[in-house]
Amino acid sequence: MSQIYFQKGFGLKASVGPVLSQNYDSRIVDRLKELNHEARAGEIVFKLAREFGFCYGVDRAVEYAYETRERFPERRIYLSGEIIHNPEVNARMGAMGIRILGEAEGPASRYDGVGTDDVVILPAFGVTVSEMEHLKAKGCVLVDTTCGSVLNVWKNVHKYARDGFTAVIHGKHYHEETKATASQALTHRGGHYLIVRDKDETGLVCAFIRRELPGDEIRRVLGHAASPGFDPDQHLARIGLANQTTMLMSESLEIQEMLRSAVLSRYGETEMVERFRAFDTICSATQDRQDAVNRILAEGGLDLMVVIGGYNSSNTQALTRICAQSMPTYHISGADCLEDSAIRHRPVGGGDELRTADWLRAGPVRLGLTAGASTPNNVVGQVIERVLSLRGLSAQDLAPA
Repeated sequence: MSQIYFQKGFGLKASVGPVLSQNYDSRIVDRLKELNHEARAGEIVFKLAREFGFCYGVDRAVEYAYETRERFPERRIYLSGEIIHNPEVNARMGAMGIRILGEAEGPASRYDGVGTDDVVILPAFGVTVSEMEHLKAKGCVLVDTTCGSVLNVWKNVHKYARDGFTAVIHGKHYHEETKATASQALTHRGGHYLIVRDKDETGLVCAFIRRELPGDEIRRVLGHAASPGFDPDQHLARIGLANQTTMLMSESLEIQEMLRSAVLSRYGETEMVERFRAFDTICSATQDRQDAVNRILAEGGLDLMVVIGGYNSSNTQALTRICAQSMPTYHISGADCLEDSAIRHRPVGGGDELRTADWLRAGPVRLGLTAGASTPNNVVGQVIERVLSLRGLSAQDLAPA
């Protein structure tokens, strides 16, 4: 079987650029940027974070998908899951005739309908090693949009496995990126991984390392997030920390320190080099957006924050958590969440969408805005336009604050 693999697009940016601009740009957002990210309209002031929305990796992945449709107009094109976690972007993929494949028991089931002449786009999160091997065996055309930051994490996980360290991954075990990252540990003989969601789960690992908790308890609580054959007694003796790239940076650093302290307590300083490794694998775009939110919160003067992005977007959830510590915060997926007198939003920590009445009080309001790395500018612009309409205003009313 022949195999065609593309990782750097098709050089068709000039061709798809106008369509991308039409679909995802926003004049309202451009206007807010011109006004130094802060504007007034009537009694409402908008303050937009300096870094928000599409990051380089997402922008690249979306562009490559459009280029793929342009390059293969007559072929069937599939996506290995959502290209990014944004409902509007994925809906546009469907409108272009790109079929998004859902979760399945395994690669054989997921790609059962894919033939040699078909095209499969790998999303920004990447895919597992087993999926990649299955697709290569099929001989179909592969367009790989895996983000460079994710590839950097994979490289570090490979090093851990090669050197006999178990990869402890701060992430969500069900997230596409974390699944793909964890699978990298298994490419080396004897490689293992353990995924921890938060500080509570990390605390259990630390208690085991300090010999305060039996290995059976680790298997009971975290067995679903560990590699096959994972044995705490054997595989937590040498650990290397990695991260899902979109997690909350401050929490990742706390988890790193928790694990480092536990290893130090158990083995002492002289064995640290042989027992514990850590690399900063939070992507720069994720960090930039978190820093930008912390900056406008520190500047003060806001009454509430609106965070825009898909409900399954990890980096958007992290932004919401940061903001919610300081003021009323609403995570919305788009402008349709803003009703006449209420807002539909995802609560911090997950769960079903909530509906909160009278969220936008009458009179003067200073509203902060940010968006996750998978949220296009047009969605941000639609939210601003909708808020303006709730006050009987329009984009033409935006003026320097």
